[in-house]
Amino acid sequence: MSDTITIALDAMGGDRAPGIVLKGAEIALQRHPEVRYLLFGAEGEVRPLLAKLPSLGEAATLFHTSEIVSDDAKPSLALRAGRPSSMKLSIDAVADGRADGVVSAGNTGALMAMAKSALRMLPGIDRPAIASFFPTQRGESVMLDLGANIECDAENLVQFALMGDVFARTVLGLIEPTVGLLNVGAEDLKGNDAVRAASAQLRLAVTPIQFYGFIEGDDIAAGTVDVAVKTAEGTAKLFTEFLEAAFHHSLSARIGYLFARGALRKLRMRCDPRRYNGAMFLGLGGIAVKSHGSTDAFGFANAIGVAIDMKVNGFLDKIRVELERLNEARSVPQPAAL
Repeated sequence: MSDTITIALDAMGGDRAPGIVLKGAEIALQRHPEVRYLLFGAEGEVRPLLAKLPSLGEAATLFHTSEIVSDDAKPSLALRAGRPSSMKLSIDAVADGRADGVVSAGNTGALMAMAKSALRMLPGIDRPAIASFFPTQRGESVMLDLGANIECDAENLVQFALMGDVFARTVLGLIEPTVGLLNVGAEDLKGNDAVRAASAQLRLAVTPIQFYGFIEGDDIAAGTVDVAVKTAEGTAKLFTEFLEAAFHHSLSARIGYLFARGALRKLRMRCDPRRYNGAMFLGLGGIAVKSHGSTDAFGFANAIGVAIDMKVNGFLDKIRVELERLNEARSVPQPAAL
């Protein structure tokens, strides 16, 4: 990295903040020693912990605030309150150019609302989407979580697909990632009007996206596509928990577990949700990453790594370029169907 990257951290967000946040930043600093941090939180709690992490202490600047967004706070109320919370101040640092990205393990809805208000939407994007990684049989895929968007029209889905495409190329290094829309079936006639209309637009090749088509639930774990537009939170963790419970169901199963525990250990590492921690809010005019609230220091460090990768690989610039290409392609008259 030639230029210094600065990441703003909501030191008070998450189940075990600020300890996990600082320890995670320390781990991330070992991986990325050039990065600098702006910490926003209660000085009385943060300063003693920071004193035990001298390397981080030299790389971080602490800004005091006693205001915290609670996990059960309603996003609309947290946004309207306008209080200088650790979450708001860390987002504002990105908005005013002091930081290149923000990472928080706090209230997801509040983080989305505040980030959307402060960072604004990119031109050509109507709604943000949440993207993260997911382990598959072929490696890793990008998951676009539409949990924050209950009702989406065809245009929204096309925009999500475009952003997921850029995300896969930026973070996973894929040259031509394939994109699929989750549907109730693979046939073109299935699904609601928005999904079918989005599929029709993506098949017209007026975007740079390598559109695979509709996918079903089984295709996600199989890695049929590199980018899946759907919601799948906690699936990997739930799968490994169910598997281990099955091995402890009976005496013969426990004996089998003794022979399989080596493979299970590898599976647990492969599906470790901490490795895939760090969901990006796509469509915003700034880099904002949501860490899972219950993660540990290792997981939070990975979330910081996602924000750093976004900046290093010019994610926002690439999104803007692809949106321009999309708009230019759409402005060209398409041949009439025969």
